[in-house]
Amino acid sequence: MSTRLNDRLAKLKEEGRAGFVPFIMAGDRSVEMTGQLLAQLPEYGADIIELGMPFSDPMADGTVIQAAGQRALAGGMNIHAIFEQVEMFRKTDNQTPIVLMGYANPVYRYGVAAFMQDAAYCGIDGVIIVDVPPEEYDLLDESATANGISVVRLIAPPSLETRLPTIAQHATGFLYYITIKGITGTGKGDYAALGGVMEQIRQHSELPIAAGFGISSAEDVAAVAEHTDLVVVGSALVKLVAEMEGQEDEAIVQAILTKCRELSAGITR
Repeated sequence: MSTRLNDRLAKLKEEGRAGFVPFIMAGDRSVEMTGQLLAQLPEYGADIIELGMPFSDPMADGTVIQAAGQRALAGGMNIHAIFEQVEMFRKTDNQTPIVLMGYANPVYRYGVAAFMQDAAYCGIDGVIIVDVPPEEYDLLDESATANGISVVRLIAPPSLETRLPTIAQHATGFLYYITIKGITGTGKGDYAALGGVMEQIRQHSELPIAAGFGISSAEDVAAVAEHTDLVVVGSALVKLVAEMEGQEDEAIVQAILTKCRELSAGITR
């Protein structure tokens, strides 16, 4: 497990609060804008940064994040460019963990062992690979462990009764519970029921638990933070890029950062 990620999770536990985890799509709008966001997100409330790897067929994502991925791919974003951005970020910030989120195909094409080695070298702390089933975890786990990369596992509501023990057994870093039955950015979860769900998950793992999908307001963040260790927000940030099409990068960056500050305020600090 990444020492940087472990230290941040331990610090949050010591402070007795949930962590705020914003998601941005690498290369959305421009490579330069991604760099600007990475550099400033910690100042605006990010405890951990989730960085999307664009993919042409993102089955778990709603239209907002799908469009962001398409914009990034059209602009030439790829894994090598993502690693370069993170390496630049690490020159000024060696404390804020970065977790990549994406799909298996680009990782397999890159080569799992090479991907994990290069990810660790540039300063990435964890990965979330959406479409790898529990039965195929071993392929990722060996290379990730060898390079100190945490492999965060997703728990979808249907998995609670069927695959939870297997998912929990193979997870490192933290677990990520999907609060809705569906794709990103669609609807809201039953936050009142989260307490019971978290209790069920914690029977199988002592790892911190993140919750995401459908969380879009400071009120949502506050409701989720009552029960979880980390709160992830993605579509509510990513959609600003499309809504502000035609404006300068600086204006979009500031809008995303301001939204992050607003959302993170939902967590008692």
